[in-house]
Amino acid sequence: MLKTLMMGVAVAALAAGSAQAMDHLKFKPGEDARLNWASYEALKKMDLKGETITVFGPWLSVDKDLFESVIAYFEEATGANVEYAGSDSFEQQIVIDTGAGSAPNIAIFPQPGLAADLASKGLLTPLSDETKSWVKDNYAAGQSWVDLGTYKGKDGKDDYFGFFFKVDVKSLVWYVPENFEDAGYEVPESMEELKALSEQIVKDGGKPWCIGLGSGDATGWPATDWVEDFMLRTQSPDVYDKWVTNEVKFNDPAVVGAIEEFGWFARNDDFVDGGAGAVGTTDFRDSPKGLFSSPPKCYMHRQASFIPSFFPEGTQLGEDADFFYFPAYAGKDLGKPVLGAGTLFAITRESKGARAFIDFLKSPIAHEVWMAQSGLLTPHKGVNVDAYANDALKKQGEILLNATTFRFDGSDLMPGKIGAGAFWTGMVDYAGGKDAQTVGDEIQKTWDALK
Repeated sequence: MLKTLMMGVAVAALAAGSAQAMDHLKFKPGEDARLNWASYEALKKMDLKGETITVFGPWLSVDKDLFESVIAYFEEATGANVEYAGSDSFEQQIVIDTGAGSAPNIAIFPQPGLAADLASKGLLTPLSDETKSWVKDNYAAGQSWVDLGTYKGKDGKDDYFGFFFKVDVKSLVWYVPENFEDAGYEVPESMEELKALSEQIVKDGGKPWCIGLGSGDATGWPATDWVEDFMLRTQSPDVYDKWVTNEVKFNDPAVVGAIEEFGWFARNDDFVDGGAGAVGTTDFRDSPKGLFSSPPKCYMHRQASFIPSFFPEGTQLGEDADFFYFPAYAGKDLGKPVLGAGTLFAITRESKGARAFIDFLKSPIAHEVWMAQSGLLTPHKGVNVDAYANDALKKQGEILLNATTFRFDGSDLMPGKIGAGAFWTGMVDYAGGKDAQTVGDEIQKTWDALK
């Protein structure tokens, strides 16, 4: 905040400059009680006048505007200048830039794999032990976020490189509250209850599920999310991690069992709208439409947070459609795991400003400014969940805060020929009737053949 210690014209000039700067802030400091303004005021202890921080990431259009609205608070409080550039070719360009010695101060990675690869080549700078401890203590399922940001450096030793900011949730089941109310169904709190509800809906003459794996050249990916969720609900997190890196094989009983858990839902003609034969051919974008038929063609649809984009026009979340956490087994001691994705910030060119910007991302205000507009979920335990722009985002945020384990989408971490190839086609084959063990054997054979 500019201080009015000068007199005359100088005072007027300073006041005008301050007003102009404040015009760039979405929420005037101190006015919206949902936001943690104390954390904003604390940023003013950072004197970064004259410091320019370059940031490069994948965010364009709306996300770019939202991120820049967050940056504005850092600039206003510290005096720094932050230059953000977004690109739809981020993954290719950051490899070129870091290799050529022309990297930005900070890069925003949409997946851990590429960050881990650059870290192994000595192209990322480790974050501080203080930041690592802060994440463990201040993020829900904090150790998970530390693990997801920890990679081997050029020396082969593990170090903490990636600070996660902006998370997506996949462990969701969508439903129409009116349909549940009319039929007398309650939201299940455990996997045992979810399975019992599925059986009850069949007894009542309905179809519990809409499931579709179709997605053009990417057909099959929705089933990989099911299997990943079941790996987290039937196995410990370390087994999931070893599966993703091929230490636990695709034809291991643990993985075959998770595939068969998906089959319990998807390979039962009584359970799926259109019958089991329709699962592999129904487009995932069309699949949830059965929720909104009258009478409903199905009562539940498991899909990530983006799926309302394909609901009928005018659908009001929280009223016409809602969701619940894809539950864990009450009978297994595996907590409440959440499957999802997220972006991570890493330092690609060291500077005082780069370190300060990472510290800024720890502040509640950095999260709440975006939360209060749309599109950002966070595991930060220090934010005010009432700052979320709507009830749907708040509920998803609370799912993150209640998570005991968070794991990244496994197929996104596997080699492309597996996670975006053999795993997809294997799930289509399984949905079509092929034995789970055979599918696991075939995917593993493909992985073994990779050079």
